[in-house]
Amino acid sequence: MRSRGVFDLDDRLAAKADPALVAADDEHFAAIARTIEQSLADLADRLDVVRREGGRHGQAALDRDQEVHRLTARIRTLRRFGLDLCLGRMVPAEGEPVYVGRLGLTDRTGRRLLVDWRSPAAEPFFGATHADPRGLLSRRRYRWTLGRISDYWDEVFTADGLAGHAALDDQSAFLASLGGSRSERMRDVLATIQADQDAIIRAGSRGVLVVDGGPGTGKTVVALHRAAYLLHADPRLGRRRGGVLVVGPHQPYLSYVADVLPSLGEDGVATCTLRDLVPEGATAVPEPDPEVARLKADAALVAAIEPAVALYEEPPTEGLAVQTPWSEVWLSAAEWAEAFGSADPGTPHNEARDQVWEELLAMLVDKHDLDEDDPDPTPEQVRRALARDPELREAFDRAWPLIEAEDLVGDLWTVPAYLRHCAPSLTPAEVRLLRREDPRAWTVADLPLLDAARHRLGDPAASRRRRRQEAATAAQRARMADVVDHLVAIDDSDMRVMSMLRGADLQESLADPDPEPDLDPVPGGSQADRLAGPFAHVVVDEAQELDDAQWQMLLRRCPARSLTVVGDRAQARHGFAEPWPERLARVGLEHVQVASLRINYRTPAEVMAAAEPVIRAVLPDANVPISVRTGGRPVRHARVADLPAVLAGWLAAHAEGTACVVTADGERPGVPDVLDSPRVRHLTPTLAKGLEFDLVVLVEPDRFGAGEGGLAAAVDRYVAMTRATRELVVLGGP
Repeated sequence: MRSRGVFDLDDRLAAKADPALVAADDEHFAAIARTIEQSLADLADRLDVVRREGGRHGQAALDRDQEVHRLTARIRTLRRFGLDLCLGRMVPAEGEPVYVGRLGLTDRTGRRLLVDWRSPAAEPFFGATHADPRGLLSRRRYRWTLGRISDYWDEVFTADGLAGHAALDDQSAFLASLGGSRSERMRDVLATIQADQDAIIRAGSRGVLVVDGGPGTGKTVVALHRAAYLLHADPRLGRRRGGVLVVGPHQPYLSYVADVLPSLGEDGVATCTLRDLVPEGATAVPEPDPEVARLKADAALVAAIEPAVALYEEPPTEGLAVQTPWSEVWLSAAEWAEAFGSADPGTPHNEARDQVWEELLAMLVDKHDLDEDDPDPTPEQVRRALARDPELREAFDRAWPLIEAEDLVGDLWTVPAYLRHCAPSLTPAEVRLLRREDPRAWTVADLPLLDAARHRLGDPAASRRRRRQEAATAAQRARMADVVDHLVAIDDSDMRVMSMLRGADLQESLADPDPEPDLDPVPGGSQADRLAGPFAHVVVDEAQELDDAQWQMLLRRCPARSLTVVGDRAQARHGFAEPWPERLARVGLEHVQVASLRINYRTPAEVMAAAEPVIRAVLPDANVPISVRTGGRPVRHARVADLPAVLAGWLAAHAEGTACVVTADGERPGVPDVLDSPRVRHLTPTLAKGLEFDLVVLVEPDRFGAGEGGLAAAVDRYVAMTRATRELVVLGGP
């Protein structure tokens, strides 16, 4: 083993250990190590000071929390990576070498030791090519293993670059990394981002950017790195402005990419699936009837939520006599209508209800003939008496009730007349088809309607909490008034000091503004609550699968219409005929740019040669990417009974890496305990989408997409085949 400083190169790389090649790096890494140690001490001291700063409220408290988050995130990143914060170095035609890191690092003298990979200064490191060197003579990328450099690769862009002592290889750093074993988490690929990918990562955030590409082109890598880049580079997307939401296709995908954003210094990005946006998503089942699913996928049916709610906001058409202990007043139908129209536009139904109620009470108080010279009754006493009137309360509750989203949507499916009124474009046959006995037998197709209903209605518990809070505050003030009266009565001082307690300002300052802060809190601050938005930017992966109704769920959370849309039209199970701009225009998205990725960095050429005919049989114009490497292993075919031997043989031959058995239903095939290995997954084609494995075994692929048509079957098979990074085995027959 040849070692020098941070370099730990084995004997086959002896030439790379030449001091002429690595001495300058060693010296620079020594400076980085010292600065990291000093930075950790300084950050810990600063964090200690900030945490001891108590007594803050409002914006000051928010600023303090933000500073604590920033400091802890930087400490966590420095401790996690250490020296391997450094991705590589570039040698410009003029000036000193520039070292690129996961974050920027400056020593106490102001010397820049690392530039943040997201900064403009680092852009040539990723974007330089032989056709466009971006002013660089050479570029070096490091491979880190357990905190030491186990290999590095130099690329020289001009003849002058050779004078900088470069170790040239016949294999680039990027291609070398492609052959590495996969694990349960996506590999760290920041150091080997390619120029075409980097250009997309650094594109502006305004409007919609579609990242279109076939399997293995790095779409997901680009999307996640783009999220980290935009948070750093675009002040309009900071956490105080909403931050970034990343939406993936399923939970295995979220687990697979869980380390990527934290490794890029961004641990505050919200990630979820569409199911997570709605509380009912956790238990919703697939819609069993394809025709019902098609109807519910239409945004026109989601639009039925508005008239469904409007039916519960119609003012009474008859007047009402309201009595108090002092007089009787008449509330006319016109006044009902005036009060019902007083809610601020866009206010959710359950929140607007309180506004309407307050307006009603104010109108009725104004109609009482109160004597200014007689303190009894006061306007507040009249208001309390009106609020307790059972007939007024009953009439109001009937005309503008609190509504739960689940009840509203459930009624659409169980009351045909209600559905016909709210969705008049449905035919009688379609209304009958949508009807079901159990109103809360939620399916995945119901989620967009539940989401729209929850957005339109607001939180029904908020009004209850507000009324209980007001009642608690009123009771507290009543008790305070009794105490003040008693203190004034027994005060025998010359200046009658206690009488000052009757001052409104003083009483207001004595009152507890939040007497019961824990009263009926929002249930757990659920994940759906945290994902309600709005977000400044949304990244959505596997977007080709979203229907119109599901798109509405996302657009509701991104009013700025700033999105990164990632997908492959050839991987849409139910078809995707039109171009991306036309497809997105249909859901209300304009200013769409499309960036295409056409190089397959993941799938060996042997596997793509087998997969390409599968998708072209149903989509002749599919964008099938070109593989840049071969795996050296042809696609194998065997019997289903050979599965135990295939897996056992692979596990014995490979100490690292992951395998996936793909079956039509995702169930474990009836084989021995080889499937119990933590390195072997078993998934459906749909749940394998977006993932990658060293070995992929397809079990009876002819059963994929059964009952859903030839397109879905072909897409499932194509997707499953292209998950393989090294070897593909297809099992059929007994």
